[in-house]
This record gives sequence, C-alpha cells and structure tokens, in this order.
Amino acid sequence: MSTSLNEPTETLTSLCKKHDIDVNRLPDHIAVIMDGNGRWAKKKNRPRLFGHQQGAKSLKKAIKSATSFGINYISFWAFSTENWKRPKTEVAFLMKLIKTLIIKELPELKKNGVKLKFYGFLDALSPSVQKSVRFCESETQDNTKIQVNIMLNYGARQEIIAAVNAIQSKHLPITEETINDHLLTRDIPDPDILIRTSGEYRISNFLLWQISYTELFFLDVFWPDFDRSHFIDVLQKFCKRERRYGGLKP
Repeated sequence: MSTSLNEPTETLTSLCKKHDIDVNRLPDHIAVIMDGNGRWAKKKNRPRLFGHQQGAKSLKKAIKSATSFGINYISFWAFSTENWKRPKTEVAFLMKLIKTLIIKELPELKKNGVKLKFYGFLDALSPSVQKSVRFCESETQDNTKIQVNIMLNYGARQEIIAAVNAIQSKHLPITEETINDHLLTRDIPDPDILIRTSGEYRISNFLLWQISYTELFFLDVFWPDFDRSHFIDVLQKFCKRERRYGGLKP
C-alpha cells in the first residue's frame, strides 16, 4: 500500500476549524463494519478477492484519518464468526491477506505510534495467524498515538454467551458490571460512532452490547470507495448530534 500513515502538519485545532468540527466533541472510539468489498468488485467485473485487496487500502486510509483527528481508538470488523460459511477459497484468501498485511505494515505502524490489538475467538484461527497476531500485539504494545482494534473471528452473540458462562463459572451475579468485565472488549471504551458502509441498514452481530448508546452512521458507499471525505462527513454530523443517554438535556 502506498498510503502513508503520517499525520498532516496542521494542528488538531486548525484541522477541526477548517472542517467545521467541534474539537471538544470529537469521539473517543469509532467502530467500522467494512461492508461491500465483494459487490464493489462485481460492479467492476472483477473477482471478490480483488475487492478485499482494495478494501485493505481503505482500512489504512481510515487509520490515517482517525490519527489526524486525534481519535484514541478505531475498531475494524475484519472477519466474523459467520464468515466461515463463505467459500473455502475466499476464507483462505482473507486469512492470508490479514496475516500478510499486519506483518507488512508493522514497521510503519510502529513508526507512527499505532498500538495494534486483536479481539475475537482467536483460538479458532490457524497457528500461523495466531503467531502473527501475538507478534504484532507485542511489537506495538507500548505505542500510544492510537489503538487500532482488529475484530477477527468476532461475533457479539457468542461474546455475550461466553461472558455469561464465565460469570456463572465464578458464581458471580449476572449484572451489567460483571458482563462488561467479562466481554472480549473489557479493556476498551464503548464506541461513540459505528460506521457501516455499502448501504445496508443492520448491525449483523457486531458489538451488540457495546453500542447501546452509540451513534450509528449507514453510508451508501462500498468500503473500497470509503475515503477521508466520508470520514470527515461522519465527524461533522456526529458533533452536531445531541447525545442524551436516555435522559433530557438541561
């Protein structure tokens, strides 16, 4: 990928002012459902695998945009627990692509202060992918510029079931607090924003517990076409939304 993760030279304050974004209302955590790679490729009479390759470039652009706006966390749903149902050739390609990308991009991620974390049922992945995941987490664990979360073999229903089973095994009461403490994502804040591309209006088993008060953005653009302008547009709209968390504004 040719896209660099280097930040623009302008300050965060001037960047937000230029794009009419309230610097004091920026989100802490953005989650992304990267949808539409296959349909994007089909429209161009190309194989689905080509769409996934292009989607990887959009992921890197999104990280660059998030970094420039001082976002602390950004999470990408790279592979769901349901994606194993796809053709074996596509699953094998995705796993190879994920493994190749995280190793290939590691030097630049380290250089730009990116902390890489993986969330999901990782034990089901091949030993070589697990090894790559652990290596990349170890190599970037001290970085503090932004934390990039890759959701790999992740499913929200499965996550909640696993959390409840773990709580019961410890003979603890099932409360909102104990469930939070046993989720895969227990060490990161809930998302402020959830973006789904491709024009689909559903959550599809992604972070079901965590997005109770998340602002949802459904974009009518396939993921390979997602760029900085779409990212900025979401931030502009988010900063104008009133978040009441079930209460009323004073």
